[in-house]
Amino acid sequence: MNIRTATLNDLDAVTAVEAACFPAAEAADRETLAGRLRVYPEHFWLLEEDGEVKAFVNGLVTDQPDLTDAMYDAPHLHTPEGSWQMIFSVVTAPAHRREGCASRVLRQVCADAKAAGRRGVVLTCKERLIGFYARFGFVDEGVSASTHGDVVWHQMRLTF
Repeated sequence: MNIRTATLNDLDAVTAVEAACFPAAEAADRETLAGRLRVYPEHFWLLEEDGEVKAFVNGLVTDQPDLTDAMYDAPHLHTPEGSWQMIFSVVTAPAHRREGCASRVLRQVCADAKAAGRRGVVLTCKERLIGFYARFGFVDEGVSASTHGDVVWHQMRLTF
């Protein structure tokens, strides 16, 4: 398995995995994913094997300390030298769940953010996933102001 950053050539694969992993109201659509790949491909990590995308993590960098709904669909809010790595999607293709794929990519994202001098990493998750992210050192800051997809999210932060 190999972790690399994505390109626009990966758009079909990441769109399919995103759609398979999230309900329609929560999933980023093809246009949104293309915008992310155009503006910040270096913040879109893929785990692949034999050309198959097994998992990915993506998100922009900003000086804003909290993840907002506006960030999901606005790649122009990316600030390359920002303090915080935001994460929008942590996904594993359904056929590869329980293989440690998402964990492997998430560890790489956190290591890269730390190496880049970021203050930390911020994401939102459903309550049932708080424990998963806590294993990586993320701290639950409570219910997020985000209402993305009309879901209750918890904001999780890993501070370096």
